[in-house]
Amino acid sequence: MPGPESITVAQLARLVGTPEAPEIVDVRIDEDHAADPRMLPGARRRSHRDVAQWAETCRGRPVAVVCQRGLKLSQGVAAWLRHAGARAETLDGGFEAWAQAGGLLVRPDALPRPDAEGRTLWVTRARPKIDRIACPWLIRRFVDPRAVFLFVAAAEVAAVADRFGATPFDIPDTFWSHRGEACTFDVMLAEFGLASEALDRLALIVRGADTDRLALAPQSAGLLAASLGLSRMYRDDLAQLDASMGLYDAFYRWARDATGETHDWPVRPAGAGA
Repeated sequence: MPGPESITVAQLARLVGTPEAPEIVDVRIDEDHAADPRMLPGARRRSHRDVAQWAETCRGRPVAVVCQRGLKLSQGVAAWLRHAGARAETLDGGFEAWAQAGGLLVRPDALPRPDAEGRTLWVTRARPKIDRIACPWLIRRFVDPRAVFLFVAAAEVAAVADRFGATPFDIPDTFWSHRGEACTFDVMLAEFGLASEALDRLALIVRGADTDRLALAPQSAGLLAASLGLSRMYRDDLAQLDASMGLYDAFYRWARDATGETHDWPVRPAGAGA
């Protein structure tokens, strides 16, 4: 039975991919991590050995601490983090319980090399519409919450990527780009190993909006209209990205929790027949 300062796999799974998700800290020892290097969505590797040095960086924030089985390492690290003022919980059953339950796991071999502060750095064309917003949303919600995105002139993407060590995306003839009928969002889901009914449903909507195949999903036309409207509301691409995060959060929560719900007018009285 989970303790008062732990979080169950089911509880954490409901938070992953949402703005309410805690920071996830993976403190598995090197041997356990090498045996299965996949990571929980958005997780950051830290060592239990120097927790006293990095605990302050978590002050005031919710944190879920993950070790192999949810025992001594995560218990000790979470206690240190609470001492430093974090709202830290351990994942009940640890990484093993999460993997056995079929929880989403990210393949780290696909991740670009992080910068000196541990963040992934990405670059793409300015004035984003669909894919160049959907992909940053996916990365920040499921891969690297601290990821940095640079929006530059199309002709300068390759040079900026080279000079600043950034990874180009949604650019022709690059790894992170369209492949056949798949858009960049689809490619990222596949390469990161992120597979769930909700993300697959969202991917269909994104693909329809991004590739002018609005018949793929009824919601694609709405996503396209909202995205074009946002692109005209914001001159600054980062401001547009910030404003659009809530749009994708809403589509994801619909895809995960609300596809069976309908809405009609006038309101039908309780107990009324068809």
